[in-house]
Amino acid sequence: MTRPMSLGTGRHARVRCAIYTRKSSEEGLEQEFNSLQAQREAWEAFITSQRHEGWVCLRTGYDDGGFSGARMGRPALQRLLADIHGRARRYCGRL
Repeated sequence: MTRPMSLGTGRHARVRCAIYTRKSSEEGLEQEFNSLQAQREAWEAFITSQRHEGWVCLRTGYDDGGFSGARMGRPALQRLLADIHGRARRYCGRL
């Protein structure tokens, strides 16, 4: 992972973090709490732990339930990529 660049004043630049979650099958997605939500919670906790570095979690969710990772044609992934391109959001990584 890359660290945000310093503003030169001892403060860190604000890093807006988007969260993308995916599950290959639809099995279990109907549950009240499912894998996509667990992934999101884990990322939110990590991003929160980096608040001192200027990281903030965006509210927009990018969730692809029931889509294989073998293909790029996943709706939420495409929205995320378009948002990164259009709004210069920074990709943090994957758990």
